[in-house]
Amino acid sequence: MPQPPEKTQVILVTGAAGGIGAAIAELAIARGHRVMLTDVDEEAVRTRARTLGDRAAARALDIRSPADWSGAFDATRARFGAVDVLVNNAGVIHTGHARDLRPQQHRDIVEINLLGTITGVCTAVEHMTAQGHGHIVTVCSMTSFLPLPGYATYGGTKHALRAFHHSVAIEERDGPLDFTIVHPPSTRTGMLDREMADPTSAIAFAEKSYAPERIAEAVVDAVVTKPVEVVFPPFAGRFQRAVGAFPRLMRRVLPLVEAKGRRQRERLRSAQGIPAAKN
Repeated sequence: MPQPPEKTQVILVTGAAGGIGAAIAELAIARGHRVMLTDVDEEAVRTRARTLGDRAAARALDIRSPADWSGAFDATRARFGAVDVLVNNAGVIHTGHARDLRPQQHRDIVEINLLGTITGVCTAVEHMTAQGHGHIVTVCSMTSFLPLPGYATYGGTKHALRAFHHSVAIEERDGPLDFTIVHPPSTRTGMLDREMADPTSAIAFAEKSYAPERIAEAVVDAVVTKPVEVVFPPFAGRFQRAVGAFPRLMRRVLPLVEAKGRRQRERLRSAQGIPAAKN
């Protein structure tokens, strides 16, 4: 059983109705922190918060809305006295090759994954600088290093989000804020279920997927240790980060990786009783 940190903090988590966000909230509370769970699905996030006790509260938050962001910070301060840590976790994916996605699907991914998080970071910088302290934790993705088939726009937003996060951290280097970005790999959430249903996302199954609780542990640890950047898993993540810098190499290697993912995906579908895909 992990020991509580020396200093408990107030953490605002986005996308906390389920998946990684819910796991982060649960673990943070188990370690003694107080958490404001937020999500665009108000009923689901309030239901989740009720299961976590009096150190949890909930509020609806559409991260695309500046007014919602301001309201979330105000509500957290009113309930817990401050926002010490913002965990930007909310995100969305529409699976498929870029040419097959509708324009609105591309727009959804950009507006939520990138512009929504930008709005949250800018809101946090303003509020946290005024209070004299704060820590912004961005849950990004290993796709921020890797151009992957089936993830063109999603990966594009994650590349951009990493650049934005580090750029703001450098801009604010003389201020009172800390910045951490965490890059999870394939994680067993509803997003992975959608990827299972779409053969263009087969590459997601080429490597081991992780339970959201494993990612939550990395994130909540980072709340205390404040690293600049976390790749997960540590060794494989560093390797993928290095390889992603060489597009010509990626073009040679990725077809092999994608083929492995297709085989593994079919094995998983078979184990679930799903008929094999037709050629």
